[in-house]
Amino acid sequence: MTGTFELFVDEDFGYRFRITAPDGTVMALSRSFPDKQAAVSGISAVREYAGMGLITDLCPKPSTRQQESRPAAPGTGQIVRPSPDSHSTARLRSVAARSLNRVA
Repeated sequence: MTGTFELFVDEDFGYRFRITAPDGTVMALSRSFPDKQAAVSGISAVREYAGMGLITDLCPKPSTRQQESRPAAPGTGQIVRPSPDSHSTARLRSVAARSLNRVA
């Protein structure tokens, strides 16, 4: 299944595009472009760069205490333990870091 690039005119009469998932969820929104051709060129650039783009994790590393327990939602008082899937995220970060080290 593929996403869709939707080209539209914003409230300031600039041209923008958004990338939507097959279920209609907006995944990304572009900056404003001065004309339609510039926005179409922006779509081409995103297609070229994102397809093979590396992942750069700029998030701060959580402390050990934050990983052990964290509130499920504000005001609920429930504590949620990290799921086994959090290990997949750690592996992804590790692979991305190794990829970045090879490029540098």
